Amino acid sequence: MTAHPSLRGDVAVLVVAAGSGVRLGPGVPKALRTLAGVPLLVHAIRRVNAAPSVGCVVVAAPPSAVEEVRELVGRVVTVVPGGPSRQASVAAALAHVPDGYDIVLVHDAARALTPSGQIERVAAAVREGHGAVIPVLPVVDTIKQVDSAGEVIGTVDRTVLRAVQTPQGFRRAVLVEAHTGAMDGHIDHTDDAGLAEKIGVPVWTVPGDEAALKITRPFDLAVAELLLARDQA
Repeated sequence: MTAHPSLRGDVAVLVVAAGSGVRLGPGVPKALRTLAGVPLLVHAIRRVNAAPSVGCVVVAAPPSAVEEVRELVGRVVTVVPGGPSRQASVAAALAHVPDGYDIVLVHDAARALTPSGQIERVAAAVREGHGAVIPVLPVVDTIKQVDSAGEVIGTVDRTVLRAVQTPQGFRRAVLVEAHTGAMDGHIDHTDDAGLAEKIGVPVWTVPGDEAALKITRPFDLAVAELLLARDQA
C-alpha cells in the first residue's frame, strides 16, 4: 500500500469510528449520526485532511457499515472493519498503515470538530522527538474523591489534573509495542497513551482545544451544533 497522492505529509491518522453510541440514544452507529445534516465522521475527516502533516488516513468503521463509510469518506481514506472494542479497532487500523509513516495519530471520530491546528500541534511534538503526545485542557471543576457509599473522602488538587483529548500521537514503533503488550492482558484499554505509559514511555502534553469536545450524549451534540454555527457565522 502507498499513500494517496492527494495527501501530503509524513503522518498517518487512525480514526476510530466503530462505536455504537448507546448514550446518544437508539439509531445508527455514533460516527454516522449527523451534525448539521452531515455525519460526525465526515466532519472529523474534513478536519484531519485539512492538516498539512497528514499523508494517510485509516478509518476503523462499524463492521456492519464498512461499505457505507467508504462511500461517505471517498477513496482518499482507507476503511477497515473495527473490532469489538476501541483497543481492537485501533489495532485493526494500525495494521493497515503503509510503510514509511513513522508518526501515527489516533483520533476519535466523536471529536468531530477538532481543529486541524490541534492535529498539527500533536504531530509537531512527536516529530520533535517525543514518543507519545496528548492534547489536554486544564480541569476547571472542583474534583471530589468519594467512597462506595457516596461520602466525600477527599478533595483532589485540580491544578495537577488535565482532561485528555485526541488525537494522541506516537512514534509508530511505540504504538506498535504498546498494542502488542496490551494483547497479553484481559483489560480493554480506552486510552492509547495509557498503554504507552505501561511500557515506560514518557507522555508529553500539548494544549488542547474546547472545540475538540467528545460527542457522547445528546447534550454534547447540541453544544457541537452551537460551535459549528459559530464557526460558520
